[in-house]
Amino acid sequence: MQSAVQSESESVGVTQQNQFVQPELSILMPCLNEVRTLAACIKKAQHFLKQHGVSGEVIVADNGSTDGSIEVAEQLNARVVKVPTRGYGAALATGIEAAGGKYVIMGDSDESYDFSALWPFVEKLRDGYDLVMGNRYLGGIAPGAMPPMHRYFGNPLLTALGRLFFACKKSGDFYCGLRGFQKKAIQALGLQSRGMEFALEMLIKAEMHGLRITEVPTTLSPDGRDRAPHLRRYRDGWRSLRFYLLMSPRWFFGIPGLILMVGGAVVSALLLFGPVKVMSVTFDYHTLLYSSSAILLGYQSVLLFIFAKLMAVETGLHPLRTKFWFLEERRTLEQCVMIGVALMLVGVVLGIFAARQWELTGFGTLRPESTIRLAICSVLFLLLGGQTLLAGFYFGLINLVAERRTQRSTSREALELETTHSRDGHAK
Repeated sequence: MQSAVQSESESVGVTQQNQFVQPELSILMPCLNEVRTLAACIKKAQHFLKQHGVSGEVIVADNGSTDGSIEVAEQLNARVVKVPTRGYGAALATGIEAAGGKYVIMGDSDESYDFSALWPFVEKLRDGYDLVMGNRYLGGIAPGAMPPMHRYFGNPLLTALGRLFFACKKSGDFYCGLRGFQKKAIQALGLQSRGMEFALEMLIKAEMHGLRITEVPTTLSPDGRDRAPHLRRYRDGWRSLRFYLLMSPRWFFGIPGLILMVGGAVVSALLLFGPVKVMSVTFDYHTLLYSSSAILLGYQSVLLFIFAKLMAVETGLHPLRTKFWFLEERRTLEQCVMIGVALMLVGVVLGIFAARQWELTGFGTLRPESTIRLAICSVLFLLLGGQTLLAGFYFGLINLVAERRTQRSTSREALELETTHSRDGHAK
């Protein structure tokens, strides 16, 4: 039996090595000291390729194994790609770059995923989908395959947040490690994470760039390791949430900032002309001070949302589309300066009224019911004006970055056009 399996792996390996055309499928397995389980995964993948007549290869992206994993992979004629940079994402990124297939299916090499059951992924990829996610909740999770904390709380919660933050409704299992994709489509996303966030970045950016995404049921079995998994529950959970927030400035800055601004404005309007009594509790200028601080913090947060969104677009973290293009225009700086100066003038006028109230008391004790309210509003408008003025100069800087990007794009297009004309001329 063992010799039959060995001969099968050898025949598949010879077929892979002797192909002069691009293979259709590359099955990619990241590996770090998986000697106990790697052979079984490779054999299942090779059996799948032979059974379904798929032109393909098995790639092991090794992240520095010292337990003999590399030798096992080479004996089974799998392609070994050595990855010097540590990290789950680094191994996958290098493996994807080395893959020769039009399609890539990636999965952990710990026997938790069934590499002999990849046909649903291939079918969807052939149908034109760019990313095919596995869903373990639809396919079945074997007893002991996933800790209850992850299965019933961690994964569902973080998946729900991901679906909410990024409007990615086509995947119900963000953390499934078994997924297939069109190599060129994923490479065009410019994925840069080198840790466990790589898989999240792939799905999130695929949704942002409008790639065709679907999911298929897949199973999850207990892994065959004799050691603790590389996953760290609380550390990796925080890293996931952190990545969500950094990739979604709208939910991190925009929506909280808007809530603070609106809430602070409503409370400030109610307290502007005097104290408000609710049952036995009286809210006075002390509360007005906090509500105006909420307005200020909310305004800062909204500005940070716009700053982060524009910067994410310009640096390639987000696709080149946003509702805030008008803020990159050259005239935005002058407009923000004018608005900022106007707000500051309102603050100065309110400060003059407050000073006048103080003068009427002979510059003695202030009357809280009027003077302090004016002083709070004066400071608020001065700060809002100053922030708006400074934001204008930031938008001016972004305008320079956007103009440089446009110039580079125009130059690149002109060069490509010139090269095309030159090639056509030589052909004639």
